[in-house]
Amino acid sequence: MRQYVTAVWIKNSGNRHEKGVKMKTEKIKFEYWLNCIPGIGIQKRKILSADGRDAEAIYEMTEKELATVPFLTEKDKRQIVRSKKGWNLDGEYEKLKRSGISFVTKASANYPERLKRIANAPDALYVKGKLPQETVLSVAIVGARCCSQYGRAFAGEIAERLADAGVFVISGMARGIDSCSHTGALRGGGKTFAVLGCGVDICYPPENQKLYETIEKQGGIISEYPPKTAPIGGFFPARNRIISGISDIVVVIEAREKSGSLITADFAMEQGKDVYTLPGRVTDSLSGGCNRLIKQGAGIILSAEDFLKDLEIEAESKGKVEKFKKNLLEKQEMVVYSGLDFQPRSLDEIMTRTGMTLSEVSGILMELQQKGNIKEIFKNYYVRS
Repeated sequence: MRQYVTAVWIKNSGNRHEKGVKMKTEKIKFEYWLNCIPGIGIQKRKILSADGRDAEAIYEMTEKELATVPFLTEKDKRQIVRSKKGWNLDGEYEKLKRSGISFVTKASANYPERLKRIANAPDALYVKGKLPQETVLSVAIVGARCCSQYGRAFAGEIAERLADAGVFVISGMARGIDSCSHTGALRGGGKTFAVLGCGVDICYPPENQKLYETIEKQGGIISEYPPKTAPIGGFFPARNRIISGISDIVVVIEAREKSGSLITADFAMEQGKDVYTLPGRVTDSLSGGCNRLIKQGAGIILSAEDFLKDLEIEAESKGKVEKFKKNLLEKQEMVVYSGLDFQPRSLDEIMTRTGMTLSEVSGILMELQQKGNIKEIFKNYYVRS
């Protein structure tokens, strides 16, 4: 049973702003319920949200109405019905807040703008600590779990130098390169953020407990999975799109030919982000993936000093990268251009492919037309020139 106080509260209040906040708080409880249904992931939530249904409307659906929803299995429908019976909207959301975990939906003001623009952006994030600020450059550093001492040292050094310059360091808190990157950033006195493939209330791997606690205080722990979600192998490749999504640049340090780090790099390239990597000997298996990235056009890191010069980080503009800011529009143009080919694409298709809003896509399409990169062959249909 829902425990609703909205109607009574509105009657007794004359403050419109407070009414809006109260109504938004009630809405988020439904979002939290929907996000916590076992077996109902992002794709199935999209199916349920068809025809403009929000989380509250989905909650209100009868079994008969659920039966008409296409592409859901009978098990899915039973799971949705069962979840409502054992769920206290007010109680569960209050319990989440008391645990110190923030629930951030796409409608929340602090949902990362960078993340909104990626394909299959998470419907919501769970956060312990904070989210990285949009105005500060964020660099993801990822790599092999079973890494060499050379890789560990280099990851730590580059993270420390970046953090000292005011750059946020993003990684996945896995063993090896990820852990060294977080540790280096903390050593440099900066902020670092870990994206997990489990609930934010679970420290994985368990030996990183102290690191986990420090990251929460000096940055943030982030996940798209509800609390108590165990670390399952299939969750980690998906979380990599978030690592690259909240970062401006991705650095890969030691990766085999088949490595999860390459998934992060692939996501980054799809999102129009720069990828850098540490080269290695062709006979070294830990460098196979990195050398492959270089062949595909990734930037080469020869030293921490060299990398920071590439980013044009200067002491007097701590945490701001002039080259990045100057090229920001070009990055967005690249994302839109990559969503086009020589077959006509509609404005709606381009928005879906890029994850951008109508105003963002329209402005960039105009820029690309003026530069002669694309043509509008008929109203709202575009091709590459």
